[in-house]
Amino acid sequence: MSATTPLWIGTFPHAGIGTPAGLGEGVWQVDLDAATGALGEPRLVVETPAPTYLATHPGGRWLYAVGESAPGSVTAFEVGDDGGLTARATVASGGTSPCHLLVVEDTLYVANYIDGVLGVVPLTADGAFTPDVVASGLPAQEFAHAGTGPDADRQEGPHAHFVALTPDGRHVLVADLGTDELRRYARAADGSLTPDGVAARLAPGTGPRHVAFAADGAHLYVVGELDASVHVLLWDAATATGTDVQRVAAVPAEESADGVRRSPSHVLLDGDRLLLGVRALGLQGPDAVSVLDVHADGSLGAARPQALSGPTPRHLAVVHGWTVVALQDAHAVVVHDAHGTQASRVDLRSPACVVPVVVR
Repeated sequence: MSATTPLWIGTFPHAGIGTPAGLGEGVWQVDLDAATGALGEPRLVVETPAPTYLATHPGGRWLYAVGESAPGSVTAFEVGDDGGLTARATVASGGTSPCHLLVVEDTLYVANYIDGVLGVVPLTADGAFTPDVVASGLPAQEFAHAGTGPDADRQEGPHAHFVALTPDGRHVLVADLGTDELRRYARAADGSLTPDGVAARLAPGTGPRHVAFAADGAHLYVVGELDASVHVLLWDAATATGTDVQRVAAVPAEESADGVRRSPSHVLLDGDRLLLGVRALGLQGPDAVSVLDVHADGSLGAARPQALSGPTPRHLAVVHGWTVVALQDAHAVVVHDAHGTQASRVDLRSPACVVPVVVR
């Protein structure tokens, strides 16, 4: 019998983004066959409002889920021996519509999209929310921001979309789609933060969404959601700043000539490949996972799209060499092999996030 790896799947409310939360959506689990890429039957583990992004504690005992609503929340679920989830505490995220979580040692960082606030939630040694945070119901720190961009519809104010740790661990970066900036915060030994300016300013209208540091620590890949591209930044660790040195389109020019606006989403580094989910706005298709080769000097090759069998790749993960994609508006989770061939597909309402279960 092939070994399987269970995956946590976070979901949007059933009617989609911006609709009332808490009407049956929740965190699901589905098993991935490591040998064949086959997915088992999804099972609902717990109902919880709008758990659109999930993160696990390294010890495997805790799963954290945002509540992407107004006001936003974060819930700490204890993982039982049977794989069940028990909500132990829910606290405010510090802002509105939290959309990304980052766990670093004994701290959970929360990006709130609508108002751009970064929340800081301290954790105990085993991963629970600290008693002070539980008692107050609030993050220990909240950092607002100001600024706009040229896109009046999407950049009317700050929109924190992703939190990243610098390779040396000295800073936390926030990709701000609304201000075309990578905000920088100095990180103390206890995980607390101090605002420390801006690490990089992207071209107006870039709309930085998600980022990934190269393994060499000298390059940073930034997804521009609004300009439909990936920006390669040369990273200077001494000054904690990035310089934009290359821009690569999310899809080849011959494909983008069809007049359909592309909107890149999640990016991840898989060895010498960068994988990027690309949405065709208006559900016009074809949506894809674009593969970009990472060269020895940190630069990127041209995008090679691998077509998906449905719209809106919200999030993806590489597990045992298989690319697992949450297709939000196709209401399905799909698995592709390294060549882009679909190996399996299961129906699941409004999937938004894929996270492997940490085995204890």
